[in-house]
Amino acid sequence: MSETLSYATKKQQVVDALRTCFDPEIPVNIFDLGLVYDININDDNEVYIDMTLTSPACPVAGTMPGEVATRVNMIDWVKYTHVELVWEPQWNMEMMTEAARLELGFM
Repeated sequence: MSETLSYATKKQQVVDALRTCFDPEIPVNIFDLGLVYDININDDNEVYIDMTLTSPACPVAGTMPGEVATRVNMIDWVKYTHVELVWEPQWNMEMMTEAARLELGFM
């Protein structure tokens, strides 16, 4: 099945999976919060994600990357997901989608 899926479709499926992961302190998913910086999918259907957290002191720093990988690995064509936690650039509220800002009352 994965041979017939375009890169854009695969990437959208990864984004949809990421939208099921929530920061425990903010009622918005990590993708719309702007915590996901990069998504790459290679020809072997391995997914590489660079993401950050709202703060280096975030209490889920040890567990969030694993939760993200677990959710993405649930996609049938994904063979492996590697999540890299990065701190540059530093996250700020302007990285949120318009929908996230609206939901949090910032608009």
